[in-house]
Amino acid sequence: MTSALFTALSSLKSHQDWIDVIGHNLANSNTPGFKKSTVRFSDNFSRTMQNALAPNGPLGGINPSQLGLGVNIGSIVRAFEQGALSGTGRTFDLALEGQGFFSVTDGSANYFTRVGTFGLDALQNLVDLSTGYRVLDPNSSPISLDVDSAFAPASTGNVELAGNLPAEITGPLAEVLTGASALKHGSPAVLTGTIGGNIPIPVGETWTMEVVINGGAPAVVQVPGAPGGVSVADIATAIDNLTDVSATVNGSGFIEVTSQLEGADVTLKINPGEAGKDLASAIGIPTTLVTGSEGPLIPGVTTLNDLPGNLVDYEPGDVINISGVDTDGAPVNASFRYGPVGGGFDGETVDEFIAYLDSLYPDAQVSLNSAGQITLEAQTAGETDLLLSLSDNAGQVGYSDWATYATSVTTEGTGPDTVVTSTEVYDPAGIPYTMTLTYERQGDLTWTVTPELLDGAGTILSGPITGLQFDENGAPTGLGAVNNNISLQFTGSPSTQNILVDLGTDGELDGLTQFGSDAEVYVSGQDGFGAGELASINVLSDGAISGFYSNGQSRTLGAVGIATFANPEGLNEVGDNLWGRTPNSGNLIMGAGGVAAAGTVVGGSLEASNVDTAEQFVRLIEAQRGYQASSRVISIEDEILAETVNLI
Repeated sequence: MTSALFTALSSLKSHQDWIDVIGHNLANSNTPGFKKSTVRFSDNFSRTMQNALAPNGPLGGINPSQLGLGVNIGSIVRAFEQGALSGTGRTFDLALEGQGFFSVTDGSANYFTRVGTFGLDALQNLVDLSTGYRVLDPNSSPISLDVDSAFAPASTGNVELAGNLPAEITGPLAEVLTGASALKHGSPAVLTGTIGGNIPIPVGETWTMEVVINGGAPAVVQVPGAPGGVSVADIATAIDNLTDVSATVNGSGFIEVTSQLEGADVTLKINPGEAGKDLASAIGIPTTLVTGSEGPLIPGVTTLNDLPGNLVDYEPGDVINISGVDTDGAPVNASFRYGPVGGGFDGETVDEFIAYLDSLYPDAQVSLNSAGQITLEAQTAGETDLLLSLSDNAGQVGYSDWATYATSVTTEGTGPDTVVTSTEVYDPAGIPYTMTLTYERQGDLTWTVTPELLDGAGTILSGPITGLQFDENGAPTGLGAVNNNISLQFTGSPSTQNILVDLGTDGELDGLTQFGSDAEVYVSGQDGFGAGELASINVLSDGAISGFYSNGQSRTLGAVGIATFANPEGLNEVGDNLWGRTPNSGNLIMGAGGVAAAGTVVGGSLEASNVDTAEQFVRLIEAQRGYQASSRVISIEDEILAETVNLI
């Protein structure tokens, strides 16, 4: 009988099996973690009609003639390609991204799955919800989670600081008062004649000239004639009678006219008299405008009368009144008596006057700055009502324009730059207390950090943290010399507690800084906390099960193990999305997710089936056509056999 019937029969059976596989794939297209199967066909052993012959002499070789006997299913293999991940929101819905399997046990045998539909049972065991099998950790031990125990409290031992302390200095600053104008050594305007002896002014004539001071109204000098002429001494006396000038005969016998006022703003000019009766020409004095001068003080030499602000020279016994307020608010009232030191006089020179002023202010210093201005500087920083006022006694001969040298505030006294931050610290029982840290800039531009416990919560036993300084780049420097330990004792506690304050790293910007921006200091962390209850659970990428507590702490409650095999296609499917080991699956390696060949764990997600529905329908059409073709072969063979029977 022809073999075509059996060949077609084997094809019908093989294609039917293929359709069964496709149907199984399609049925599980929505099964989480399902891995599709693929059919591999192989032909049956062929019947040899004629063996092959090698070439022989003049004859060539002959190929074998063989007749095939149909088809078989060579293998059905699983495709372990990654399925898409979809979020579920359940903590213990777990998926694997990459190779590997979750491992579960029924107590006697271990099984493996890609579907992490896990949950806790009444005994807090982590189990597979569909079978009740317990989930295994990386050591192949069943996982049991302690979700009832509280997280024990811990006392604060370290506080980490971060943020910026302002580089711009607004305190501490000492108040400074500065005079409006500098004290200078003034010189008068001087004109000197060139003709001495007797001036031949005839009897009956009066010769004249005009003297002008500071551009004011001309003052007329009149000298009448005398027998034998008029001496330059008499003429000097006539000039000396004018206001604001003086005149003398110098050592050369010439008249010297000097302004009473001194300084660069003083001018002196001589206007000539009537032609033929011009006194200025007669004594040879210039008629050009001249000015006084002023320059730096001459230590120990410049007197108060030499100051450009002096309007009329002081005479011994004249009084300069001094009134003011010291930094502590104490009033200052005194009188400086002009005259040689001793005998009831306080001095004549500027140096003596400044020293006298300085003696009146115990908490401040009176001096002259580099420009020659009177300065009054508080010796301590902070706000103050520092004041200095000068005036002359009414009715005396000498007086000055003290308004020219009046002092006013040029640097406001301010307290130190201060920044305050706070943090909670914990005692060994986990009780929180508020501790403030006050950062205060010192006069040497270092910072002091002063801790304080609020509301009588305890006592700070150690002193402030001192000597905190920064380099030009704003990074802390010299921290090795800074004692950053705070020792304290909470109220009711029998023991002391030490807290180490982390200020940063020398030369680095990982803690406190000092830049030009505003102050923004904060506590970036502290290691104390109170007791906490379990608030939530999260499964990390390595399979670790982390518990988060109400006190902000977390700890590992357990870990899900990931199993990998040398040949995962050698596993045996046992149902319920589970796989079992076979002799051909290779060595089992249990470990954490993301280690070696193991994939990472994705919490709150499940892996979808990797079945491509469109692909399966195409394969189904192929299987259907193959089945139809084989059926047609049987039909044709049946007709041939019928014809054969009809030959008889």
